[in-house]
Amino acid sequence: MTRAIIAALMEPTRNPVISATGLFTPEHSISNEELVESFNRFVDRHNSAHAAAIAAGETEALTHSSVEFIEKASGIKARHVLAKEPVLDPDIMAPRWDARGNDELSMMAEIGVAACRQALERAGRDVADVDAVLCAASNMERGYPAMAIEIQQELGIDGFGFDMNVACSSATFGIQTAADYIRAGNARSVLVVSPEITSGHLNWRDRDSHFIFGDVATAVLVEDAALAPADHWDILGTRLKTVFSNNIRNNFGFLNRAVPETEGDPDKLFVQEGRKVFKEVVPMVADMILTEAERLGLDPENLRRLWLHQANAGMNRLIAQRVLGHEANDDESPTVLDTYGNTSSAGSIIAFHLHSDDLEPGDRGLICSFGAGYSAGTVFVQRVG
Repeated sequence: MTRAIIAALMEPTRNPVISATGLFTPEHSISNEELVESFNRFVDRHNSAHAAAIAAGETEALTHSSVEFIEKASGIKARHVLAKEPVLDPDIMAPRWDARGNDELSMMAEIGVAACRQALERAGRDVADVDAVLCAASNMERGYPAMAIEIQQELGIDGFGFDMNVACSSATFGIQTAADYIRAGNARSVLVVSPEITSGHLNWRDRDSHFIFGDVATAVLVEDAALAPADHWDILGTRLKTVFSNNIRNNFGFLNRAVPETEGDPDKLFVQEGRKVFKEVVPMVADMILTEAERLGLDPENLRRLWLHQANAGMNRLIAQRVLGHEANDDESPTVLDTYGNTSSAGSIIAFHLHSDDLEPGDRGLICSFGAGYSAGTVFVQRVG
């Protein structure tokens, strides 16, 4: 038993805080220019191969993409991926990597472990102090055994772990779950890890979405304040919300094998009704933030920084404006969307990880996610140190 654990047991607080975060970024990045060049080659090949049907009006010609279209639609300029060459190959246009044996560390576990180790190092924490691992991500590599248990094993943690999926809100739902464990006295230190290999669920042949997603892994170390380093973030309050919607959907799953005619259907990958999502999610999330701030006795206009879900620059701009009462600048609502793309649940955590060290003790901010479900999560925090 480490000294930190002994001290925490002697003075239990059951006050959850964020001790540190970790980030794994893949080596390879795809620029909009590279992506558009690849996509347009695919379009030209497709239209040429189906020229007769297009001329007869039996099928529609595909349309080129462009850098201008992508940036106007999303604000994304590049995205990191684990497998660049096959994604850009017009004959493949999907990630590809060698299969790993059951005795080898899986890809999701590998990048998740890297993010966890960085978080532990930043907190000065030994794995012997950690009680649990929650793997919170949009798409799990397999059904079972749980990714969280594999990550737990690789790190050498004596405790428990489980997977959870609430799409783009998985990380904030994981943070509240970890905080609730601490408040209940069921854990003192919990790793919430989000290995998001979103390149695998993206339809790279769809002009309206081929530019959206990128790969990454994040980790958040949620602990009892008695364990935490002097420099940490108090969790002032959390709130979760779900409202069922089909406007963002992915129908892939093992049960598809029982319906062979569904194989190859485009909705087995990411599909969305973007305009409906924009119209419905922005007011839902803004109202949720304002309601929770009021419940906590916080003035939203005095929030020092918003670390919002990194899906769409326009959505973030409108949400931030409704919360702060004015159009937010880059300091008040930083973006990582331009270089990381949409990384699902990891997006707001990347923004927090990269844009929080400059805040002063007493500064307050908001980590917020929103996405398929619909799902939304808020984590209000205050800098301590």
